[in-house]
Amino acid sequence: MNLAFRLARREMRSGLGGFRLFIACLALGVGAIAAILSFSRAVEEGLRADAREILGGDVAISLLYREATPEQMAFMREQGQMVRWLDSRAMARPTKADGRPTLVQLKAVEPAYPLYGKVEMADGGTLANAMGRRDGIWGAAVEESALRRMNMAPGDMLRIGDVAVEVRGIIAREPDRGLNAFASLGPRLMIPLDAAVESGLVQPGSLLNWEYRLRLPPGRSDRAVIDALKARFPDAGWRLRGLDDAGGGIRFWLDRLTQFIGLIGLASLLVGGVGVGNAVSSFLAARLRTIATLKCMGAPERLVFATYFIQLAALTALGVGIGLVIGAVLPFVAQSLIADVLPVRARVALYAGPLATAAGFGLLVSLLFALVPLMRARSVSAATLMRGAVVHQGGRLAWRDALVIAVAAMALAAFTIFTADSRRIAAYFVLGSVGAFIAFPLLARLLMLGAAWVGKPKFAALRLALANLHRPGAPTPIVMLSLGLGLTVLVATALIEGNLREQLTKRIPGDAPAFFFVDIQSSQMPAFEKAIAAIPGAGTLDKVPSLRGRIVKIGGKPVSEIAVPSDARWAVEGDRGVTYSATPPEGSRIVEGEWWPRDYRGPQLISFDENLAKQFGLGLGDTITVNILGRDIEAKIASLRRIVWTTLSINFVFVYSPGTLDKAPHTFLATVKATPEAEEAIFKAVTDQFPNVTVVRIRDAIETAAGVLGNIGLASRVIGFLSILAGVLVLAGAMLATQRRRVHEAVVMKVLGATRARIAGTFAWEFAFLGLATAVAALGVGTLAAYLVVRRLMNLEWTFLPTVAVAVALGAMALTLAFGLAGTLAALRQRPLALLRNE
Repeated sequence: MNLAFRLARREMRSGLGGFRLFIACLALGVGAIAAILSFSRAVEEGLRADAREILGGDVAISLLYREATPEQMAFMREQGQMVRWLDSRAMARPTKADGRPTLVQLKAVEPAYPLYGKVEMADGGTLANAMGRRDGIWGAAVEESALRRMNMAPGDMLRIGDVAVEVRGIIAREPDRGLNAFASLGPRLMIPLDAAVESGLVQPGSLLNWEYRLRLPPGRSDRAVIDALKARFPDAGWRLRGLDDAGGGIRFWLDRLTQFIGLIGLASLLVGGVGVGNAVSSFLAARLRTIATLKCMGAPERLVFATYFIQLAALTALGVGIGLVIGAVLPFVAQSLIADVLPVRARVALYAGPLATAAGFGLLVSLLFALVPLMRARSVSAATLMRGAVVHQGGRLAWRDALVIAVAAMALAAFTIFTADSRRIAAYFVLGSVGAFIAFPLLARLLMLGAAWVGKPKFAALRLALANLHRPGAPTPIVMLSLGLGLTVLVATALIEGNLREQLTKRIPGDAPAFFFVDIQSSQMPAFEKAIAAIPGAGTLDKVPSLRGRIVKIGGKPVSEIAVPSDARWAVEGDRGVTYSATPPEGSRIVEGEWWPRDYRGPQLISFDENLAKQFGLGLGDTITVNILGRDIEAKIASLRRIVWTTLSINFVFVYSPGTLDKAPHTFLATVKATPEAEEAIFKAVTDQFPNVTVVRIRDAIETAAGVLGNIGLASRVIGFLSILAGVLVLAGAMLATQRRRVHEAVVMKVLGATRARIAGTFAWEFAFLGLATAVAALGVGTLAAYLVVRRLMNLEWTFLPTVAVAVALGAMALTLAFGLAGTLAALRQRPLALLRNE
């Protein structure tokens, strides 16, 4: 080992000229993974540090439609300080002539709000001053975007329901808004709770969320209080959360986004791994004579392997170190750029765990991809000195060498799976990676067979290009693998994001409703239908009863005792829409069971969403219990429906048979189709005549959702760009690895009388074929990966986007031609005499 260290040190004196790509590929992949994991950890730490602010207290109690009883509130106050508020969507209507009514997320709070943290106002004032009652008029605080939408300024008046309030403050930050900032269809408006009571919005069946928060005395456990509330009021039908549940929705989306972007980052590192292998191959190809000389002097294979392994280990440490520095710095940069977009204050710092994980990936990837060229280099024959400049080092590896490489590959796969939050997704990623590493070399072999099968066309440049694709030692497999992996990641990322955008925009049917109307009271429905019918261009009003409930039992077992799959947690972590109907709703198809008769009045039945039933393990005849208005209603599943949500027809996961819910207080949900000319008239008529009704314009809702998707898509595109950058570096490495052979071929053709234009044309045809074949292969593999993600993991409809295919094909050809011709120009500049003398 001492001799190996000495030889390695001496050889490294010549510098890092042949290893810039090696270091760049490693640093890029490690940096991406370290940055993603570090920023995710920073957000997680922010959730922990601000748990009380995010939750709004030590214990959170939520009720839908109804307030807690006086007895329940008295018990809450016994536990600690209590504050309450209601949260709902509402229409805000400016009183001035040029004001525009808009949908807002209303929050009506008591004076003690918030128990933790502070509502930060843009002018530095306090929420209490902004919302106090002056001269009989209540105050309000709004987000700045609300003022822009309503064409208002501080000091103007607006109406919420039947009450007028004065805008006196602009909200800069709300401590417990969290992920609701993304889920809201409108900006925040805050008013006093007493003002909301005067507004007339608080009516039986109105879609109101009543929220209660407790601030516990020191030493009082939040779990103990939650257990006491459950024991004292077992049938309350409320949702209870403690500090461990703070930011549950944020954690859910953070985990999903981290998994998605993290896998792209890991794919970039694997693409970079191919670049590592190319750089090592190129370096060792230039050292063949040195290795042969060592062999002639009696050096054993072990010494050769150790010498170059030490060099590669040192360079790997350097590349990983640079990547860790990049990964540690990027979260600080991201924090300064996107702090206002995040729903929580990230605690950016240097975290050892994420950096160690990224370093582990870097070391394992470099080890795996450097082993193959190292194993082959140590078997270089001393006769290489006598065989000239070009020696093809290939052939099968010894079984012991292959076993070592297999162990390294399994170690990387195990590390990927056991460090991932979702091991199932990580396992799919590993299988997909293995498939890609098998598919691209196979496709390359098929291309080589096809080039050989074509024969010898009369056009000389084309004939030589086809021969170059399938000759011994051709770079076809290495170029297709190098560029193909990077393009596959880019194709998959683009198709996934494109499909998500399609769901929100282009898939909206042409006959979609213009408006959704929420919280129409039963007593208002006749007048509401009459008002809509009187407007020219308005279609027929489609209305259904609307309630909300929370799943409390699945198949007779409490939800808390069931391991609900992660893909279905959304259904049990909040309230779901509920309705009843004598006939099947539009936009769905019964796939199992039968609908009940129109005049059915027997035991409670339910029609259930097919996908959710599969996740819950439910079938026909099983029961599900939903708490509606504080009452647990058990129903037997009579049918399963396949719901097509993109029709935008009114649809519900739960549809009950009539007989029970029709007696409960409820409101109506309605939609109406309209001509573009009639939309403004409908909007004005409803907001003027029915101030309690919430109007959701479909176009505005889609734009809001598209904006949120745009932020997520931006992050995906940045990471996708890193993957294609890694692919470009790998392609450059692949071209560099075959540069010596191209120089030799160019010199031979020059000696035989070929012009520079003929030589350049030959190489251009070769690289054009390679680029096109790689693009087609990457398109197929990337499309398959995107399809599996969209259909299997996201449960969304799939659309193939041909523009992505054309862009990738053209981009792949352009990249391959650019790098290939760049290397060719260097080969053309080589003087034949210098190479011939060397020979």
